[in-house]
Amino acid sequence: QVQLVESGGGLVQAGGSLRLSCAASGRTFRAYAMGWFRQAPGKEREFVAAISRSGGSTDYGDPVKGRFFISRDNAQNTVSLQMNSLKPQDTAVYYCAADGGGSWYTLRKRPDDYDYWGQGTQVTVSP
Repeated sequence: QVQLVESGGGLVQAGGSLRLSCAASGRTFRAYAMGWFRQAPGKEREFVAAISRSGGSTDYGDPVKGRFFISRDNAQNTVSLQMNSLKPQDTAVYYCAADGGGSWYTLRKRPDDYDYWGQGTQVTVSP
């Protein structure tokens, strides 16, 4: 089992940056692809980014491509999301998630594909 704890959320002005971090428990962190999702009030949970088990492959949702960057440190059991050029529409609760299925090279984007979730961290971008 994997336990995930996010940190780094907060309030930022449009155009600013934030870095989210997710700390994972357990010794099997490298067995999981990792993803970030977000959910705004009244909306469905949305795929933001994913990274492969080795960290060699990444994928992003269209709204964040070129602005957000996902990375992981398997020695420290952490995954991070660097968010730049933030927009008010990025306001949401951001969740870290672990995917133990799929193939070694496949990055999945559906919330149902992910096995473990953190509690979420709020990101608010003011105009």
